[in-house]
Amino acid sequence: MTRTRRGYIARRRRTKIRLFTSSFRGAHSRLTRTITQQKIRALVSTHRDRDRQKRDFRRLWITRINAVIREIGASYSYSRLIHDLYNSQLLLNRKILAQIAISNRNCLYMISNEIIKEIDCKEFTGMI
Repeated sequence: MTRTRRGYIARRRRTKIRLFTSSFRGAHSRLTRTITQQKIRALVSTHRDRDRQKRDFRRLWITRINAVIREIGASYSYSRLIHDLYNSQLLLNRKILAQIAISNRNCLYMISNEIIKEIDCKEFTGMI
């Protein structure tokens, strides 16, 4: 009986997985069984860390805004600024506010002062 050659489909699948793990070290890029395990693990990590990255950046932005806002006055805080922004219907998200806080603090001071004046004016006219 003559020798039959196997198909190429399984080999193509393995090489595709090998290309994914080609930058891994040791057996993680050489042995087929370990390669598949490491690929699954890498994909799980990337899926998990996409959400974690969003969370971490939001925390960083909040910290930066709070640090700059507290320099304005001891009684003024991040939570009060966000509340006042919401009440005055200004559409500035935390990312933009953090960039303003880093690059141009005076601009953030001006924004917060205008918001404070506007809120005080509304409260004053509401009392009369």
